[in-house]
Parts: sequence; C-alpha cells; structure tokens
Amino acid sequence: MNRTIIDLYALQTVPPSNLNRDDTGSPKTAIYGGVRRARVSSQAWKRAIRLAFADLLDPSQLGERTKRVGESLARRIRALEPELSDEEASALAANVFVTGGLAKLDKKKGELKDVESGYLLFLSHRQLDNLARAALEAERGGAPLDKARFKTLVDTEHSIDIAMFGRMVADMADINVDAACQVAHAISVHGVDNEFDYFTAVDDRKADAAETGAGMIGTIEFNSSTLYRYATVDVDALHETLGDPAATRAAVEAFLTAFARSMPTGKQNTFAHRTLPDAVLVRLRDTQPINLVGAFETPIRETQAAGRIELAAAALARHTAAVENAYGERPVASWVTQVGEQTAVLADLGKSVSFAELVAGVSEQVDVALGQSALGESGFGQPALGQPA
Repeated sequence: MNRTIIDLYALQTVPPSNLNRDDTGSPKTAIYGGVRRARVSSQAWKRAIRLAFADLLDPSQLGERTKRVGESLARRIRALEPELSDEEASALAANVFVTGGLAKLDKKKGELKDVESGYLLFLSHRQLDNLARAALEAERGGAPLDKARFKTLVDTEHSIDIAMFGRMVADMADINVDAACQVAHAISVHGVDNEFDYFTAVDDRKADAAETGAGMIGTIEFNSSTLYRYATVDVDALHETLGDPAATRAAVEAFLTAFARSMPTGKQNTFAHRTLPDAVLVRLRDTQPINLVGAFETPIRETQAAGRIELAAAALARHTAAVENAYGERPVASWVTQVGEQTAVLADLGKSVSFAELVAGVSEQVDVALGQSALGESGFGQPALGQPA
C-alpha cells in the first residue's frame, strides 16, 4: 500500500472535572475491558479542535456550520451591494437556496417558507462569498444561478474544516464531503467512580435580615482521570478535497496543534480543568490507521511505586511494540513529545522532540509525501525523519 496516514496518540491527566456531560448532567462514561471508564465523546473534542482552528488559520480557510444560512448569505450580498435593503438582500439569499433545493416555498402563499435550513449546513466562507457574487450577477442579468451552478459553487473551494471533518447534506447527497480525520472517544486508562460536589451559595444580604442558611444548595457530578486519546488523519483524502499542497500542509499543522492544545469547555469555570498532554506520540504510516487502545484493555492500577501516567506510558510503549512487531507495521516516521521522567519510556518509540519540532517534522514529511521535495520509495524521502537510516 502507498498511503499517507498520520496517527496521533496522547496521554493526558485531567483534574476533577466534568468535561463532557450526558442528559442528566453526569460526566460521560463507557465500559471498556469490563470496567467503567471516564469518557469524553469524539464530538466534544472535535468541536474543541474545530473552534481552535479560528486561532490557527485565516478566516478564508474556514467555514461555518449553521441553520441560518440565509442570514449569512444576505450579509455577504449587502456587503457587495450596500444599496440593497436588508429585505432585498434576504430575498436574494432565500432565492439562492430555493434554487439550490435547500429551502422551500410555502405552497399556499407562494412565499418562502423559511430562509433557514432544516439542519446544520456546513459551507466554507469562500463558497458563501461565491454564492453572493453569483446571486448579484444573476440579478443584474448575467449568468443565471441555476441548480447545476449552485451545486458547483458549493462543491468547490472547500474550507480546511470541511475537508477535515466532512459534511453531510441530507437533501443533496452529491455535495457530501467525506471527513479526512477520525477522532476516537477519549477514555480513562483506569476505572472511575463519579463523585459529587455538594455546594451552597450564600445570599450576601442575608446577614442584614438576621437570617441564616444558604441561598441555594446543589450538587455537581465529576471525576478525575488519565485519558488515552487517539485520532488519525488521511492525508491523501485531505489533499483530494482541498486540491492544494499548501492548504493540506496548513490543515495538518492546525490539526496537530489543536489536537494537543484544545479541550472541551464543560464546567470549565467550576473546575479550571485545562491541561496539556503528558505525552504526544505521532506515527506516520503508509498502510492503515492503528488505534492502540488495547494497551489499556486491562485497566491501569496505580501503586506506591508508580502513578497512573507512568504505568500508562509503559503499557502504551509495550503494546505499540507488540502490535507493530506482530503485524510488521513499522511506521515510516515517528515523533514523541513527553513531559518529565514518568513518560520517558515513550521516547524509545520515535524521535524525542519539542512539540513545535514535532509539528514541523510531520509537516515536512507531508510535503515529501505530496511530492514537494525529492521522493523516495513509497512516496517518502529516505531516511524518514524520526527513524534511523
């Protein structure tokens, strides 16, 4: 096989927190290895990563996911043609989505039923800009904006976040975009029992009335855990959607950075839970993604001699070597960023570097894989970064 797959692994210790809660307010959990584990859903961390893109990429490289697509388009139409009233711009925007088949006319009144989509619609900023220009061009008697042209405009110039996380349009499946990344649910490497924080809120004026007692009583459920996290990026699929090596490289760099630095914000003001990973391992593969969660099928149990992060790092190192040796899955390149002696065992799995050097090293190898420098066997330069010659 000749693929370009980036596997990302992280071990991250989180203090008492409620990062991602269910419909009852409890921290999400999962049974793995017959033991209940703390869990942070894939969706929660993907949203955190996507929001982090706003600080890492130019707005022109991003998109927006909203039901209020008519409002977004009308705002752009008015920016291009300030003489139009809000109502005129909104009507033009609504007609665009009626033409495209994503909004409907009220059959009784012959009016627009709603300028909102019936579901979240993910469009790049450039796609919205192009639709705005096309709508004004058609209004002025230029090229008509028919359904075929609408589809072309919303199926080209995809943003990095659309290419990375994908897009599904129920009413127009031919403009769907397959996601280039997969993000696993983060789970604790050990079993957890949720705890409850019983709290009271005091009325500041109660003393004036010579009253006692709390103004409010409540509980918040929480846990603390050492999480195993995994994600993978299919660079070939990413490049196919973006169609530009520079954009693909920017997307990879942004994803690596956001994967390590972002966190879901659930109850963050109550728990101040933001941490950085104790270790990040990146494996560049040319065959398939490999989730190494099996390292923690047997839950980690801390001892007096070693804590959870140290034992988890050792388990991940052993399992990685065992799986890759058994299946002949030697990575093309590998990098490790680890903090302190507790995770030092992971340094044997790749080139031990700072996180900035890790991002730069992966980015260089992506350039090589996309043909931006001299190509070696299997599309990669030889010897690979992070591996001995």
